[in-house]
Amino acid sequence: MSRPDAPAEQPPAPASPASRRARLIGRALGLVRPVLIDKVERDHRQSDGQFLRRRIVVGVTIVVGATLLGLSFSVDPGDPTFYPLTFGLAAVWVIGSFASGPLHLGRILSRGELRRPIIAPIVVGLLLAAVFIVGALVFRLIPPLAGLAEDVLGYARYGSIAIITAITLVNGIAEELFFRGALFAAIGVRHPVLISTLLYGLATVAGGNPVLVFAALVLGLVVGLQRRAGGGVLAPILTHITWSMTMLFALPPIFAA
Repeated sequence: MSRPDAPAEQPPAPASPASRRARLIGRALGLVRPVLIDKVERDHRQSDGQFLRRRIVVGVTIVVGATLLGLSFSVDPGDPTFYPLTFGLAAVWVIGSFASGPLHLGRILSRGELRRPIIAPIVVGLLLAAVFIVGALVFRLIPPLAGLAEDVLGYARYGSIAIITAITLVNGIAEELFFRGALFAAIGVRHPVLISTLLYGLATVAGGNPVLVFAALVLGLVVGLQRRAGGGVLAPILTHITWSMTMLFALPPIFAA
């Protein structure tokens, strides 16, 4: 007696748009969670003397840096004085950072191993830039806010784009060395993300532009979480420069339109 033919296997049903979105969101969370949320173990203890010294150096540095920041944004866009002032500002942040004590690059837990964070911080920087670009599309429709944004963008419009790019890159690195490196370590264990973010915003007040302060608070919160999670400045640096370089080239066309 012959056996009946076995039924043909049915191809798997195509995934629904909702399930595809869920998978993408899950992958995105899996990529950024280690760099923003999951805190790795590390031993960055300081003696009382080292902690006091770091606090003194950080205090002096933030006063000098805020003063230079205010002077930088007091000159008119296109004024060549802006360049040495901003490079000098970066030098202040860097010198203060290394003079305060040891700094750490940090690690995140990836695929069961502790690794230097590279890809995830860049992704976070791009996502943050996308949020700011959406916000810029709204800002440009509100004249007072558009005017504040133009005050900052004027330095990119009327200056040398090559030098402005170098300033953006160098200052992004320098700010993270200081605010998420030296300053974060000088705060201690009680609310370092919140305090470092507020001090970063407060230092930016010297620039005299509320848009800069708002951007500093949002960025500071994100990179502060990265510093808390990974214990170092590498992730904050990569996120900061990815965000700031994207803003440098994306915002001028948006507001020009």
